Amino acid sequence: MRTVLHSDLNNFYASVEILRRPELKGKPVVVVGSKEDRHGVVLAKNDVAKRLGVRTGDVYWQAKKKCGEAMREVPADFPVYQRVSKEVRKIYADYTDRIESFGIDECWLDVTESVGLFGGGVAIADMIRSRVKREMGLTVSVGVSFNKVFAKLGSDMKKPDAVTEITHENYRDLVWRLPAEELLFVGKATKEKLNRSGIHTIGQIATTPKETLVRRLGKWGEYLYLYANGLDESPVAKAEEEDETKSVGNSLTMYRDLTDDDEVEPVLFMLADSVSSRVREAGLPRARTVKLWVRSNDLKSFVRQASFPPTNNAVEIGKRAMQLFRESYSWERPVRALGVSVCNFVYGAEQLNLFDANEKTDKMERFDSAIDKLRGKYGNNVIRPAVVLQDKRLSELYIQNDHLIHPESDRKKS
Repeated sequence: MRTVLHSDLNNFYASVEILRRPELKGKPVVVVGSKEDRHGVVLAKNDVAKRLGVRTGDVYWQAKKKCGEAMREVPADFPVYQRVSKEVRKIYADYTDRIESFGIDECWLDVTESVGLFGGGVAIADMIRSRVKREMGLTVSVGVSFNKVFAKLGSDMKKPDAVTEITHENYRDLVWRLPAEELLFVGKATKEKLNRSGIHTIGQIATTPKETLVRRLGKWGEYLYLYANGLDESPVAKAEEEDETKSVGNSLTMYRDLTDDDEVEPVLFMLADSVSSRVREAGLPRARTVKLWVRSNDLKSFVRQASFPPTNNAVEIGKRAMQLFRESYSWERPVRALGVSVCNFVYGAEQLNLFDANEKTDKMERFDSAIDKLRGKYGNNVIRPAVVLQDKRLSELYIQNDHLIHPESDRKKS
């Protein structure tokens, strides 16, 4: 039986800022985005601010009204958060090499092969919790279960600094009583569809005939049925896969929220350009599958993926990512972060699609090779996709070395 952990760093941005500024301890602290670009939106808050009613997504003046003059405002510093996140992952790596990121502050860990060495999943979770506190000065909440979905639910049940185990024996008592929207991948639109059908809890999802859910929600209804019944079998990806199934990707939290397709497009093409370069640097063949990760400004995330004729070309990857975005995002909320990755690489002989012209493919590969040579000689920003130049701050970024990938599951969702 698998043993999966989900580790969630509590109030991550705010906790890091209090470590950097000890004088903030005990005061209501909010971490805000740029007031020019995000109008001072609250990205994170500590427990003191939370108890005063501050919510992620509040505008600065709203948080100030709730907290009064005691509130301390700190501008977000994402490079620092990335560095701290990487140090925490080094602790996780002492227990497993299967570490899958779910954003900057959350990870799944498959510790199945380590339970005999350390005394079980709960024991490993407690060791991690203790070490993160001692070595990093941060707290984590950890869920322990037999699959990823239930492990994530467990980490959300007790906060901060706690361990919750969800087993085959207790999941009906612990999980089924929760609201339907607590189930991973149930967003606002899906919740509303479920509620209209009289389904309000995870238990009601689990006990509704699978065929009924599929009829009401499409293929995604089948996945929700499996997840609610503890039948999620999606694997925890290795942090750095070295076999033929590995993926290559980049993600980026934006300096401001994005509000329409025209603002999303240059970001996806910039990410695609970075992914394409990394694929070629690693000497990997073309990839059949493009994945898109989207996080809205209420911090809800989803993943889409689709298979296409094999490619490692930046423009083709960008087009496919943008196609996935247009097909799947309804703009109920602005977009906070985006990610693009490719996988399912074609090793060995590749059978070209009947309509895939060899001449066109060869030209694209020679073009990519020329770009790589120019960047190797003059620097990475010497040539960029034209669409990226629409945003000066984007065009000045080079994100290839900051690659948080594997957000969420390999399964499609809707």
